[in-house]
Amino acid sequence: MLDVISITLPIFILITLGYASTRFGTTTPSDIRTLGAFVIRFALPALIFKSLAQRPFAEIANTDYLVAYTIGSGAVYAAMFALARAVQPGDIAANALQALGSSASNSGFVGYPVALMFVGPSASVALALSMITENVLIIPLALTLAESGRHAGKSFPQVFSHLVGRLARNPLIIAIALGAAASLAGLKLPAPLIRSIDMLAMASGALALFAVGGALVGLKVGGVMQDVGRIVAGKLVLHPVAVLAALLLTPGLDPNLRKAMLILASAPMLGIYPLLGRSYGQEHVGAAALMAATALSFLTMSALLLIL
Repeated sequence: MLDVISITLPIFILITLGYASTRFGTTTPSDIRTLGAFVIRFALPALIFKSLAQRPFAEIANTDYLVAYTIGSGAVYAAMFALARAVQPGDIAANALQALGSSASNSGFVGYPVALMFVGPSASVALALSMITENVLIIPLALTLAESGRHAGKSFPQVFSHLVGRLARNPLIIAIALGAAASLAGLKLPAPLIRSIDMLAMASGALALFAVGGALVGLKVGGVMQDVGRIVAGKLVLHPVAVLAALLLTPGLDPNLRKAMLILASAPMLGIYPLLGRSYGQEHVGAAALMAATALSFLTMSALLLIL
């Protein structure tokens, strides 16, 4: 148990530090947004690019991993979307965003630091592969469904093509594409550029966790407990269970990647989840779910590490 706590506790200490710093005015919400933007636009893309570019293409074109994580995450999205439709049949946008909260992890900000300490360098490959599923499938699917419900006059292909254009400008997607291209070409980067990328990548973990804590300040749970409970249970319980079941389809996958995948799936929902829901009236539900899931994930992720 002490070994598990030694892995998980530093993560949540940094989250608590970010929360306390913002709660007591040492940092402001504007500072936290700036830190988050730096991580998303520079530090995390650098980490992803480095993890892909410095590995053989055969290692990152891991179809077993992608199939298992996509099936597990996709099944959770479908199940939670259907459940949300049964509870709130008239609001497709809300249904789509609530299902997203249960099926897309905070892979870079929470899952990756835990996986890195538990399985080592394999965590970087798992992070990049999981982000392919999250950023290319799960998030676009959720936003497309939400936009379809919001813009009933537009066709599904029109809405989807608009979102594809937006995703093509996403720094994380660009990093995945460039890293994969560099790996495929066997490109050797100049030493000064590698060191610069390393410096950005090393900043991602601590800054990301600090930003998550700061973003929790001011979030309120009242009035949305039923939706929050459903989203959080789906994320912290159903998602890792579904991914574990999907792993039965790929028995030959590297053991460290299997462990990293389960750890990433067990993380709370992505940190920008409330922001994604803002345009669809789901910001308060998303914020409350994020706060609850982040707090409870200390227990659920620790329990998972004990099993692993």
